[in-house]
Formats: sequence, C-alpha cells, structure tokens
Amino acid sequence: MTEIKDLVKIAVNAIEEKKGYDIKVLNINEISPLADYFIIATGSNPNQVHAISDEIQAELAKEKVYSKQLEGYDKANWILMDFGDFIIHLFQPETREFYNLERLWRDAKEEIFSQE
Repeated sequence: MTEIKDLVKIAVNAIEEKKGYDIKVLNINEISPLADYFIIATGSNPNQVHAISDEIQAELAKEKVYSKQLEGYDKANWILMDFGDFIIHLFQPETREFYNLERLWRDAKEEIFSQE
C-alpha cells in the first residue's frame, strides 16, 4: 500500500469507528486533478457528523496529517475535509441524496477500504 492508501484506510476506519455508514471511496486520480480519492460517508444527525469529522482529524493527526481546508462544520449537513491527496465528504442523509456525488463522479473507480 502507498502512503496515501494508508491514510485513506485510517480515515475510513475512523468513520466506521463512529458508526458512519454508506462509505464510498472513489479513486478520481485519472479523471480529476482535484485529488486522488474522494471518501463519501453519511452520519445520521449533526452530532454524529461532527463526531466522525473529529475522529478523522484526531486519527490523522497521529500521522501528522492535517486538513488543509474544513468547510461546513457549523451546520454539519455536509462537512468537506480537504487533505490534499484525498477529500472527505461527510453528509447527513438528505443532503447526500440531494447532491448525489456518486452520480456526479460515476466515472470514478470505487475502491474498498474497511476494517479487517
């Protein structure tokens, strides 16, 4: 595994630890210059979305990796966490359904990263 894949796995594990669900990891490196991966996940309510975001930040900080940009934390309908090589999108269910990033990025390859 490359370093980026290790970091993506740490983020996915953090999402799973806080009971985030419907986790998708999209490899976008061949279709966009934005990043190598999008991680998309859902939390049931604002408190859970906050908890997921906080856990991701805490776990990646252990690796000395920090978000370059964090948006949407106050309302927690959609938190965007930009780590450079990968971008994390944390949604509440209605917001995820409305924006449907999976449809917008349907040309991306989905990869599996879950706890073993």
